[in-house]
Amino acid sequence: MAVVPSAPVGAAPAADPIDREGWAATMATVDEVLKGMVGRPTHTSTVVVERGPVTFFADAVLETDPAYRTPAAAAAAGLAAIPAPPTYPFVMETWGTFPEIQPADAPRPAGLLDVLGPLLADGGLILHGEQEFTYHRPVVVGDVLVGRGAVVDAYQKTSKGRTMTFVVVRTDWTDQATGEPVVTSTYNVIHRA
Repeated sequence: MAVVPSAPVGAAPAADPIDREGWAATMATVDEVLKGMVGRPTHTSTVVVERGPVTFFADAVLETDPAYRTPAAAAAAGLAAIPAPPTYPFVMETWGTFPEIQPADAPRPAGLLDVLGPLLADGGLILHGEQEFTYHRPVVVGDVLVGRGAVVDAYQKTSKGRTMTFVVVRTDWTDQATGEPVVTSTYNVIHRA
């Protein structure tokens, strides 16, 4: 912040020391900021899917099917291993993301916060909007998955006089050993000014 000396009392005011027109010309429009978000990476991580966290999550979401708990029940259901409940990809980075197996080129952990920074500069609320999962095969205990997230869309809507900015993030999870797709997670982060 520049300190501008004031004029002596009774003197004529100095010319405006701030080049307001030049400053305004360099400011990005909201549309430019939103377009600039699309394609930005949010994270890359490698996750080991483990039995304990999968079983704990199944309990947390009140899943009672024994296939989520024992190998025998999973085999009886026609699965090669204990499956993760359908919404598990939302939390799987919480468990099984060990530092020594993370990719060297992974974006900083605050990748999504870097993307949202321009929106948060003026305050407001951040909300988790809708989320969907597209499965290419079940996520099962023993999987080692690589997730790469990126912003795929960003747009604004006005509701009740408030501006809401929607940032859509997609994470593609692939099998580390084969590179084959396993599950795609897509969700909205909503900023309400």
